[in-house]
Amino acid sequence: MMRENLKTLLSIFHHAGIDEVISPLQQDRFHEIEDTLHLSPPLQQEQKHLQTAPLISPKTACETAEISACAAQTLADLKTALVAFEGCSLKYTATNLVFGDGNPKARIMLIGEAPGADEDRQGLPFVGQSGQLLDKMFAAIGLTRQNFYITNIIPWRPPGNRQPTPAEADACLPFVRRHIDLVSPDFLILVGGTATKTLLGGREGIVRLRGAWKDYTSEMGRKIKVISIFHPAYLLRSPGQKREVWLDLIKIKHSLLEAGVDLKGAC
Repeated sequence: MMRENLKTLLSIFHHAGIDEVISPLQQDRFHEIEDTLHLSPPLQQEQKHLQTAPLISPKTACETAEISACAAQTLADLKTALVAFEGCSLKYTATNLVFGDGNPKARIMLIGEAPGADEDRQGLPFVGQSGQLLDKMFAAIGLTRQNFYITNIIPWRPPGNRQPTPAEADACLPFVRRHIDLVSPDFLILVGGTATKTLLGGREGIVRLRGAWKDYTSEMGRKIKVISIFHPAYLLRSPGQKREVWLDLIKIKHSLLEAGVDLKGAC
């Protein structure tokens, strides 16, 4: 019986790739760890995202974010503050900070959820498949990234493209509010449920809130018209909802034209 057990165990080891039972050389594992810790600067840069996130309470993270965001006087300041921010662990699993894109002087600002894999690689929001669909959607009413600005609630990609947690959204919210103040748009378009719930609050979901203009009060006290639409990633999964989004886009177009926004090439 003992012999059969040993044969079974050796078979398991063999299939797992363990084909050397006893090594003639001693392995100093502590020395190997020290060699790993003393990487050359390029390797340290490559592996920076493997660092362990500091343990910061949600309350402290929000307070730190509020102080850092309020101190930012320009978009460049705000980006620098986000780079230095330690209150969101997503920073340590992402490749790049995804800050914003488009025209920061535009009257229209779009806010999405969080970066995906393509955005994480390029450091720009909405550049993957869903971003290409979003560009086509707004091009249909005469809007391009030359006449709108776009960012996300979360500037770092959640692992596996999972939905951001409420704690992660709360930690980044002061930066988003300051982002809105610095761009100072006349119209906010919230892309998806996470952006809608984070900025508007309440218990109602995107299905009930989409397509209706509301008022958003910025940190500076400005009244901004805000509307929610389905996220293009959702439309890729549920193409039957594209009709609803088209109706929302027509409503957005008419409101922008009434406000005197230049929609060159609008159909």
